[in-house]
Formats: sequence, C-alpha cells, structure tokens
Amino acid sequence: MGALAAFTSGLARVRRAPALLIGACTLTLLIALPLSIALRGMLENYFGASLAAGAALAGTSHEWWQEFSNNAAGLGTTFVPSIIGFSAVLDNLSGLLDNTPLAATIAGATAAYVLLWSFLSGGVIDRLARDRPTRSEGFFAACGTHTWRLLRLGILALLAYGFLFQWVHPRIFDRSYTLLVRETTAETTAAALRAGGYLLFGSMLLIVNVIFDYARIRIVVEDRRSAVAALGAALRFVRRNAGRVCVLYALNAAAFVILLTVYALLTPGIPAHGPTMWGALLFGQVYIVARHFLKLTFYASETALFQSSLAHAGYTAAPPLVWPESPSAEAVSNAVGIQAR
Repeated sequence: MGALAAFTSGLARVRRAPALLIGACTLTLLIALPLSIALRGMLENYFGASLAAGAALAGTSHEWWQEFSNNAAGLGTTFVPSIIGFSAVLDNLSGLLDNTPLAATIAGATAAYVLLWSFLSGGVIDRLARDRPTRSEGFFAACGTHTWRLLRLGILALLAYGFLFQWVHPRIFDRSYTLLVRETTAETTAAALRAGGYLLFGSMLLIVNVIFDYARIRIVVEDRRSAVAALGAALRFVRRNAGRVCVLYALNAAAFVILLTVYALLTPGIPAHGPTMWGALLFGQVYIVARHFLKLTFYASETALFQSSLAHAGYTAAPPLVWPESPSAEAVSNAVGIQAR
C-alpha cells in the first residue's frame, strides 16, 4: 500500500467509526468544562452587578477585557483576546516552538487529557485497525489490555520530549541563535535565522512524534508487551519505510494546513456582539470537530500503512485465548477462514 492509499484508507476508517469522533470531542469537552465553569465564576465575581457586567453580556469590548486581564491571576491570566479565532492556533504554535511555560491550571488539564488519552488510545487504535465495530465491551477491553503498556511508552515519550525542550531548545535559541545574531544588524537576517531554528526544532519534534506513533500502533496491532521493544521496532519500521512514512505524514499535515487555512479565512476576529459572536462560536466548534477527525485520520492512516507492510501471518504474535485478540491475529484468522472456504 502506498502513502496515498493509506491516507484514503485512514479517512474511510474514521468515517466508518463515528463513535470515535464523538468520544474524542466529548473528552475534550469534559476536560475543558471545569475550567470554563471556574473562569465564569471569576468573571462573575469580578464584574458583579456593575455597568461593565452589562457591557460584557452585550458583547466583547477591549476596554473591559483589558481591565480584567490586568487584574487577573491564575486561570484568569489565560483569558486573553488570542483565545478567539485563528489567533488561538497561532498562539499555541508560538508557545510550542518558543517553549513557553503553560499556566498551572492549563498544565494540569493537559496532563489529565494525556492520561485519559493514554487509556483510550489503545481502544481507538484497536478499533481503527480492525475497521469494524467492536462495541463498548471490545473497545474498553482493548483499552484495559494496552493501558499500562502505553503508559510506559508515554513515560519514554515524556523523557524524549523533555530532552528536546529542556536541553535541545535552549542550545538552539539561547546559545546558537544568540551567537549568530550577535554581530547581525539586519532584521531580515535575524528573522531568517530564527525561522531556521524553528524549522530545525520542529523537524526534531516531528521525527519523535512519528516514531512514537508507530510504537503505539505496534503495541496494539501486534499485542506487544514491551514499550522499549515496540519503540525499537517502530524505529526500524520508519527507517525501512522512510519514503512512504514521510509522504503519508506530509499528506496528513497538508490536510491539517488546509483546515487551518479555511478556518483562518472564515472565522471572524474578535466578535463585537450579536450574530458575529455566535458565528465565532460556531466556527470554533466546527474547527474542533474537524481537528479531531484529522487527528484520528493520522492514527488510522499510519495504522493502515503499517498493516499493509508487516501485519501478516509470519510476523504476528500468537493470538491469546481470551478477548481481545490482536487486530493482526484477527486478520490472519479471517484470511485463513476465507481460504478454507
């Protein structure tokens, strides 16, 4: 299977699994809801029954927003104009590449999301690999089977990303970049060097991301128990299939860039009041759903590419005697059954 065929297969697999999309959106909502309620309480306490409260209810205003931001603390400091529309995407990207520390509350919510996703991702990949409904029993059985394996892999991922952000990032931007621009007077040269640093660091993040993605897939599809062995196997797979892996990642990234472009063109800026406020909310929710769809497509297409390459009878682990069987073992059993008939 080529990269394009794997990408289209991934799109089809996600389209045939609407429950996964609903579940991913619900998980995001459940994580964000407590923070939203807390922020609502902070706004209510700040404005009280003042005239500014009526103005805030009528629509956004730079004056009251700036006043609240200047006096906010904790979670309230995250309530800034850049959370609305396409600026939120740019703000998140800038924070990632510049290694900007997250607010404590946001970091806690992010950690909770990562832990929950570590539990659910085993069932998600299992469902996408089988490409058929597994019902809640099969889905959560797969989640439970792979939870600790994926958590161990997550610890390795945390160490890898920690190394990049705590050791590599400072050496690129705090040392090398500073030395290169010390004698530079042209802003364009400094901007080009900064962009080059972003490209270098972003490439490292993408490589680590791809390797750990395929490690997750190998743990689930091949029913691997060792996170270290799965990581090594993923590295070998990526090295042997570098061309197809890179093209597939580029296709998925291009789909995401198209989504961002459409979102940037259609979403309004900071809405004033009335229909524009509801329009901004609607566009934001559609973008979140589409982003989750593409995230699942990443997993599905990578799973399809891997299955077409290595998931065959001579490579799969022996199927266990109890549910859930690994997707590879199920595929082999189905193939044997077809040949027997």
